[in-house]
Amino acid sequence: MTVAEPTSTFSPADLAAIDGDGELHVAAHRADGTLRPATIVWHVVVDGALFVRSVRGDDGAWYGAVRRAGTGTVEAGGVRAVVRFVPDGEYEDAIDLAYRAKYGGGSAVRAITSATARGTTLRVEPLSRDAAAARG
Repeated sequence: MTVAEPTSTFSPADLAAIDGDGELHVAAHRADGTLRPATIVWHVVVDGALFVRSVRGDDGAWYGAVRRAGTGTVEAGGVRAVVRFVPDGEYEDAIDLAYRAKYGGGSAVRAITSATARGTTLRVEPLSRDAAAARG
């Protein structure tokens, strides 16, 4: 599968819609271009970019699939986009704060802000918006 360069970042409206949803559906592309089943993950927006992490670290099945594929789809807040997943460790502390602000406290937030999860931080970059989802 040929991966296109991102044409833009998420629009402010799309980013706000995605960020306003508590769950992001993530699906990795298979080698034949079809999608794996989607997994629900927590996500945050920091400095105008969308980020995800694997609470199970490198052992997360969805994480391994998107790392191998590099591309897939995300869906939340009525927005569906074809994306690429890029490792990004630049904003770790800000991402931790964003997870705490969005999801509160508790053991799940401690897990997603742990060293194990921090090592799996991916920036989600749109390649295109899914036309079918855009039609509603």
